[in-house]
Amino acid sequence: MKRRFSSTVIAALGFLCAVHLVAPRAAAQRPITIDDYFQIREVTDPQLSPDGQWIAYTVKTPVLKEDKNEERIWMVPAGGGEPIALTAEGVSSSHPRWSADGKYVAFLSSRNESKEQVWLLNRLGGEAQRLTHTPQDVDDLAWSFDSRRLALLLRDASAEELEAFKDQEDKDSDQDKGAKEKKPKTQGPWVIDRRQFKQDEIGYLDDHRRTHLYVFDLGKHSLTQITSGDFDDEELTWSPDGKQLAFTSNRSTPDPDATYNSDIWVVSADNTDKGAHLTQVTKSPGEERAPAWSPDGKWIAYTTRLDPKVFEYGTKHLAVSPAGGGEAKVLTAALDRMVTDPRFSPDGKFIYFIVDDDGTQNLSRIPAAGGEITRPVGGRLMVNAYAMAKTGEIAAQVATIDRADELFTIPGGKLTQITHVNDALFAQLKLSHGEYVHFKSKDGTDVAGYLYKPLDYMPGKKVPTILRPHGGPVWAYYAEFAHLPQLLAANGYAVLFPNPRGSTGYGQKHAQAIFADWGNKDFQDDMAMVDYAVEQGIADPDKLGVGGWSYGGISTNFIITQTTRFKAAISGAGEFLYMSNYGHDHYQRDWETELGRPWENKELYEKLSPFYRVASITTPTLIMGGNIDWNVPILNGEQMFQALKSLGRTTELVVYPDEYHEFSTPSHIKDRLERYLAWYNHYVKGDAAPATPSEQPKAKTAGN
Repeated sequence: MKRRFSSTVIAALGFLCAVHLVAPRAAAQRPITIDDYFQIREVTDPQLSPDGQWIAYTVKTPVLKEDKNEERIWMVPAGGGEPIALTAEGVSSSHPRWSADGKYVAFLSSRNESKEQVWLLNRLGGEAQRLTHTPQDVDDLAWSFDSRRLALLLRDASAEELEAFKDQEDKDSDQDKGAKEKKPKTQGPWVIDRRQFKQDEIGYLDDHRRTHLYVFDLGKHSLTQITSGDFDDEELTWSPDGKQLAFTSNRSTPDPDATYNSDIWVVSADNTDKGAHLTQVTKSPGEERAPAWSPDGKWIAYTTRLDPKVFEYGTKHLAVSPAGGGEAKVLTAALDRMVTDPRFSPDGKFIYFIVDDDGTQNLSRIPAAGGEITRPVGGRLMVNAYAMAKTGEIAAQVATIDRADELFTIPGGKLTQITHVNDALFAQLKLSHGEYVHFKSKDGTDVAGYLYKPLDYMPGKKVPTILRPHGGPVWAYYAEFAHLPQLLAANGYAVLFPNPRGSTGYGQKHAQAIFADWGNKDFQDDMAMVDYAVEQGIADPDKLGVGGWSYGGISTNFIITQTTRFKAAISGAGEFLYMSNYGHDHYQRDWETELGRPWENKELYEKLSPFYRVASITTPTLIMGGNIDWNVPILNGEQMFQALKSLGRTTELVVYPDEYHEFSTPSHIKDRLERYLAWYNHYVKGDAAPATPSEQPKAKTAGN
């Protein structure tokens, strides 16, 4: 259930770079396979050097043989050329950040069995130097503009982390003395009195441990805590003069865990009272995030959600406020689209941002005082991140429907590919080009989505078809490469990726339409895409499958309680009995805001929960999830499996050990893909091969 993220303004938008990008093609091409997933390298986090001459970035590679993921930092000339590896194989490193003088790159790594720490690398080469030694992970870092200090974000260390840190220091000290290794101590209980007491990939939030700002002085090698208190501080950024830090925090409400409020705050970087004296820049009851200073230090740009009552369903707008606090000005009020990642141009005349629009993400800009919005990188593509140099050059991380993310620059307004990490692989592959299609829902609402046809599809031929509802629900399918629809298309399926009501990119009314009403309008919209594919003569109505992950799993659950059109279903990390999630997952605010307290609104919880309509499910259903997922706990899958088993339905439950909501272990991802194909091939296509892969991975047992 992971939540993510006008027409009058859209008509005025200028498209400077509306292009279609494809990888070079080889003479002979082949269909994509499961193993190709592990050959695709993830290019992320572009960072331009201050002079605009170099781009640092990370490349993440899943290593199936060793069952791990490896991340390395690379550097490439901004004008194009051969990339240079800044970090070695075998040790993951991420989050590269240039010093303001362009001489160094600081990054995060957990090498040498330490926590995630800050390391420093000379741009000219040499060995990396470790800067920080903390009991806990360093979560974020930012350089001061004099290149002498780093602002850091750290979560308060737990008692166990402090003890382990001390034990490691003692161990290092005792190694020369031949001391025996100490036996691990039994962990004590979690003692909790916070309202928000869980978070996926962290677990129990005990001891009121919060994230706070610190400043590391490179000359003195000293670490100073700048903020404190029972609040989480995030998104740190330096003022241009290096005297202040802006950050995001929910400090203006009595209980930060009870509301979605967050404001922009400013604190002195030389602060010695741990944040006792702060300046509150914004005072809206909504959510303000992503602060960005103007070059003269007088203004801060940020995103704001104007309607806090609908939380994630509400549109994020771009706003500016005086850095010392004062009246806010919303610049994109007429643009009913989600805005993220604002940044001032080096001359302060414009503010750049990413806009979520119509199944795409484009890089846009607006005059700092407001006015016409233009798009330096526009078109049917996906801008996932961008960076800007002091000289004004821009580097962007861009994907298209048939090419994974690579880095681009835009000299003279022309989108120019700089990295070619995946070109060789994609030149080998024959892909299905996802078509962006429009159709009408049951009540006449216009809906859109991406449709993938099988390879070598012949017009008029009806083929097995898979409906894949997306996660969120406040998210969407975009014009970006995805392995799964390509894999299904390579195996003879048409694939439907609808953006039903609840999706972003179509305005707040479209997103908000399913508020407290899951499984109604979004169900109609999802089924409308199925009807569209049938009417077009593409989908075989007798060979339909459905499946999704997170809210896509939730959608699958309510779809198969309302229709028997599908021959097979796969419910991944979905919810089934909504009331049982309250107090068990990490969405306590969401449940109360959207559905109310369960004991006060029992009828609504029961009305929406697929659990109470389980007897109508006859579709063979494969249920999946991770055993330590606190986003959508496996409890849901277990309840669904138990109910279907009790009714004598065809079902199977697959629980992956040590996996959170987003899977990370390569062998588990491969196993999941193999099960997808086996289940659909057997029940949708009617293949004789079993619905469960014949070769089963060895299950982990206690003590393994």
